[in-house]
Amino acid sequence: MKESANSLALQKHSVVDLVSQRIQAFTQSGELRLPADYAPENALKSAWLILQQTVDKDKRPVLQVCSRDSIANALLDMVVQGLNPAKKQIYFIAYGSQLVAQRSYFGTMALAKRADPVIEDIVAEVVYEGDTFSYRLERGKKVITEHAQALANVRAQAIQAAYCTVIYRDGRETSTIM
Repeated sequence: MKESANSLALQKHSVVDLVSQRIQAFTQSGELRLPADYAPENALKSAWLILQQTVDKDKRPVLQVCSRDSIANALLDMVVQGLNPAKKQIYFIAYGSQLVAQRSYFGTMALAKRADPVIEDIVAEVVYEGDTFSYRLERGKKVITEHAQALANVRAQAIQAAYCTVIYRDGRETSTIM
């Protein structure tokens, strides 16, 4: 047990500290600009705690099966995107011996709001068989006009469509129906 803890501490020192040093070098040289409200050190600490509990599809710890370089690259990718795993904005997934940082729905929303501060909210909904759902086309854009849903309709096997609406602070809305 003590040997395993020492191994994790050494790995943390070699991977997380290396990524921290690279981030500092990139920001000092102007190669990387981080959002004002983003603390990369906090995100890295959260990521390390999460990685200690993360396993691959065969239930093996990713810190043992994934290459050191892929772990460092996944952590760096997280920081470059300005995301935090503690906020469920990014997940770490092992593909064989490679660790990948996969942005979540929450991460995509955070990036959209950061890129366009006029976005107030982003709402996604599922349309089920039996729902009342209609939209109109307005200058080539889909505008949801009605969506009424009964609780009895909400069944995974009854999914008919889904849509996402971006709501702007000035009252505009943009929807995508899938």
